[in-house]
Amino acid sequence: MVDKRNLEEKINKVLEKIKIIDIHTHLFPPSFKDLFLYGIDYLLTYHYLIAETVRYLPISPDDFYNLSLKEQAELVWKTLFVDRSPISESARGIVTILTEVGVDFEKKDLSLIRAYFDKIDMESYVDLIFEKAKIDYVVMTNDPLDENEMKYWKCNIFKDKRFRPSLRLDRLINDWENIREYLKVKDYKEIKDHLDKWFLMIEPLYIALSFPPDFRYPDDMLRSRLLEEIMLYAEERKVPIALMIGAKRSVNPSLRLAGDSVGKSNIESIENLCRSFPNNKFMVTMLSRENQHELCVTARKFKNLMIFGCWWFLNTPSLIEEITKMRLELLGFSFIPQHSDARVLEQLIYKWKHSKEIIKKVLYDKYLALIRSGWTLKEEDIERDITQLFRKNFEDFIFSKQ
Repeated sequence: MVDKRNLEEKINKVLEKIKIIDIHTHLFPPSFKDLFLYGIDYLLTYHYLIAETVRYLPISPDDFYNLSLKEQAELVWKTLFVDRSPISESARGIVTILTEVGVDFEKKDLSLIRAYFDKIDMESYVDLIFEKAKIDYVVMTNDPLDENEMKYWKCNIFKDKRFRPSLRLDRLINDWENIREYLKVKDYKEIKDHLDKWFLMIEPLYIALSFPPDFRYPDDMLRSRLLEEIMLYAEERKVPIALMIGAKRSVNPSLRLAGDSVGKSNIESIENLCRSFPNNKFMVTMLSRENQHELCVTARKFKNLMIFGCWWFLNTPSLIEEITKMRLELLGFSFIPQHSDARVLEQLIYKWKHSKEIIKKVLYDKYLALIRSGWTLKEEDIERDITQLFRKNFEDFIFSKQ
């Protein structure tokens, strides 16, 4: 039996043992060569850290991006780790990564840190990072309209079960006129042949779409008609659609990827989709904190809606704690608590280590309240519940044909 004295130990035991499914990343396997990002220079030039660095310095974003990758990394290191304490979540993440892989950074000498990454064996290194982060497999973000990425798929070299595909169709649905010419189709109803080709090549677990805060469904825009075509196709293929809503793109274009922001979105559109397409399954994450409560309540009303993760600007300790508490209180264990959104391999370590620390704390408080209410809790109950959160909810939602 579990009680207050051993509750934390039992939760820790399960969290240390469980192999996580990371349901949304921007990672690629080593066989994708230039798309496979790893090492200290890519970690330091993560767009979160670029935006933070430029705030401190008398340098324009254009001047920053005119520097080489190594020069950018050196400037970020000096600004955030030498001249200041790395207190932000993304900066602390670098410290966590270096600590976990055993790099001595006491001297704050970037050349010594680089020397560690220069010596790694790539195939065993991927396994090492997955083991450190306790990852079973990650789901990639695969864009069939990215010619650089597609050259790897066309070579039929992808055989890495640590990396599973998803089909990202943002450009198809948000830039139709240009994509229509690229695909050489006259009408949006002709996209099925292309979807068939992409599915055969990639074999995705789900279709993914991201939308800005002003997304509405239904409306009189062509985007809604395209979305409906994709809905019908997803139903036919029996795959879920992941919707990521709320990113305001390029509010500061000079910052490039670091220049995106956040806006409050419309929940009624999610309700309309879930109600209008009851045979489709929707995984939804929203970027604005102000959307989270309403999204939880909406998930209570629709079985075909699975909410997931604390995305992007929500991936901060204070907000992960707040949102996870609310989800447990409203949805029990019927949600997916987190995804990493990692772009650089080693980010799996810090994003999951930091998130699990917070989720552990929330679970402890909720289980303790349950015990005090008179419930008898067993270790196998904790294992069952945590497995549901970090594995079973996703795989049941993906692979169930209901």
